[in-house]
Amino acid sequence: MEYAPYGWRGRIGLIYIASAYAMDAEFMKMAPDGVTTHTTRIALSDNPEHFTIDDLSGLKDDVFEATKLLAQAPLNSIAFGCTSGSFVNGNKYDREMIEQMEKIAKVPCTTTATAVTEACKALKVKKIAMATPYAEDVNELAHRYFTDSGLHITKITGLGIMNDYAISSLDIHSIYRMAMEANTDDAEAVFISCTGLSAASLIEALEEDLKKPVITSNQATFWHALRLSRIGSKGLKFGQLFEK
Repeated sequence: MEYAPYGWRGRIGLIYIASAYAMDAEFMKMAPDGVTTHTTRIALSDNPEHFTIDDLSGLKDDVFEATKLLAQAPLNSIAFGCTSGSFVNGNKYDREMIEQMEKIAKVPCTTTATAVTEACKALKVKKIAMATPYAEDVNELAHRYFTDSGLHITKITGLGIMNDYAISSLDIHSIYRMAMEANTDDAEAVFISCTGLSAASLIEALEEDLKKPVITSNQATFWHALRLSRIGSKGLKFGQLFEK
């Protein structure tokens, strides 16, 4: 049961892509009692039906403006929710972006790419298989980021989609199949990348079928935001990560 004032246990700020709609809905679905999410949006591209690497590379200033706006609320943490937008320019860029967000907001901050890396550390996995909806050139940048983060990518698959509306519209069967096809025997976990995917409800079924942890962009980002807010996640039933 929720009690007012809302967010009595914790308030999480989310900076999300304007053309997508899965992440804040999944944050609310995963939230324990007393935790609220407060979202502001930035544009991924002037043309979300065909976004580019240049679009993904140029989000930083908008993220900082959104952080400044969110910081007016009494929040416990802030997350920038865009996997490719946080890995595309590499690790140093991602770390510096988080540092600047924290200077602006005066609360702990994270990005999706950093949250996924922290999730792998918490699960004690080094070898991951990646399922993405992206085109090959974006997957190459994902491979570089996560390899530079100390992970070994056993396999990475992509659907070649650079239309944000099409990514958000992928159905549960398509996402399930993506994960199953990306998996390899030597992968210690499977990572489903992209905050536009509605994958949270699949995690437990996939973990049962794959016999290994499953990480999704939205799950990892919410888990890390909870951790930064010093809020527990055990018992929330969105995968093994939430037991850490």
